[in-house]
Amino acid sequence: ATGANGALVEQWRREDQARQEAAAVHRTRAAALAMSRDLTALADLDITELQEGVTATAVDYLASPPGPMMDRAHTLRGEAFERLRSGHHRPQDRSDLYVTAGRLSGVLSYALLDMGDSDEALEHATAAGRCAEFAGDAELAAWVAGTKSLIARFQGDYGRALEYVRDGYQWVGAGHGTGEARLRCGEAQCLANLGDSRAANAALDAAEDAREGIRRPDSLGGLFGFSQAKQSYYAGSSLIWLQGGHDAERAAREAVAAIDAWQTGPADERSLDDERLAHIYLATARVQLDDVEGAADAIGPVLSLPLEDQISWIVKRADRLAGMLSAPRYAGNRTAVETVEAINALAA
Repeated sequence: ATGANGALVEQWRREDQARQEAAAVHRTRAAALAMSRDLTALADLDITELQEGVTATAVDYLASPPGPMMDRAHTLRGEAFERLRSGHHRPQDRSDLYVTAGRLSGVLSYALLDMGDSDEALEHATAAGRCAEFAGDAELAAWVAGTKSLIARFQGDYGRALEYVRDGYQWVGAGHGTGEARLRCGEAQCLANLGDSRAANAALDAAEDAREGIRRPDSLGGLFGFSQAKQSYYAGSSLIWLQGGHDAERAAREAVAAIDAWQTGPADERSLDDERLAHIYLATARVQLDDVEGAADAIGPVLSLPLEDQISWIVKRADRLAGMLSAPRYAGNRTAVETVEAINALAA
C-alpha cells in the first residue's frame, strides 16, 4: 500500500532485534547485580578448575568488548557462587573460591564501568572486596581499592577517589606485585584533577620507585596486572588535567611510551581500550601544547572505531578534546573544525 517494497518491515525487524538484544543485556545485568548483592551479604564463602577460566577472562578482557566479558564472568561466577553456597568443595579450596568469586566480581565491575554504569560497577567492586576480606587476600584487596578509586574518578568525585587509594595502601607489601604502583598512579590522577601538579608528579615518581622495588610478580596478569605500558598510560591520563606546559610535555611522552609498549609488547598484555584512550590523551596533551595537527594525527585511529568498541571512557574523553578544539582561538583552523566534527559523529 505504501510502495515501500518491504523497507518498513525490514526497519521493524532491525529495531525488534535491537530491542531483544537490549532486553537480554538487561537480564544479564540484573542477574549479575543480584548475585553481587548476595556475595556482599554472604558471611561465608571457595576452586581450581574455575581458576583457568578466570585467568583466561582476565587476559581476554584487555582485547575484548565489555559485553561478552560480562556474560562470561557472570556464568563463571555463578558456578563459583553455587559451590560456595552448597558447600560442594574441599575445605582447603574455600579461600581459592573466595578469590575466584572476587576476581570475577572485579571483571563485572570493569565491564559495567566500561558500559557506563558506575553505580552497578561499584556494587560489583564491593562484592569483590568482601570476597578478598573472606579469603584474606591482600593483593585482591589492594586491586579492589584501586578499582573503587577508578569508579569514583569516573563519577568525578576525586576526594572520595583519593580516600579509596590511601585506604588501599594498607594492603600492599614491600615488593609484592604491582599493587602499590597502581595505587600511586591512581593517586596521581586524583591529585592532577584536584589541580596539584607537584603532588601529582611526585606520586608518579613514587610509582616508578614502587615498580623498581618489585620482588614478587602479580599472581594474575591481564586485567589484574599493571604493566609498564599501563603505568605510562596512567601518567599521561593524569597530567592532561593540569595546565599544560611541562605537565603536557610529560603527558605526551608517557602516552607515546604506552602506545609503543602495547604495540610492540606481548599480546596478552595489550589493552586495546587503554591503547585507544592513550591516543586521546596524546591528542589532548598536544592541544595543550598548541599542536592541533599533531592532535588530529593522534586521535585518527580512534575515529574509525566500530560502535561495539566505543566504550564509555572513549566517548567521555573524546568529548573533552572536542571542547578544547572548539575554543575561539581555533575557529579558523580547518583541522580543528574537522576533528571536532569527526568526534561529534563518533559520539552520535
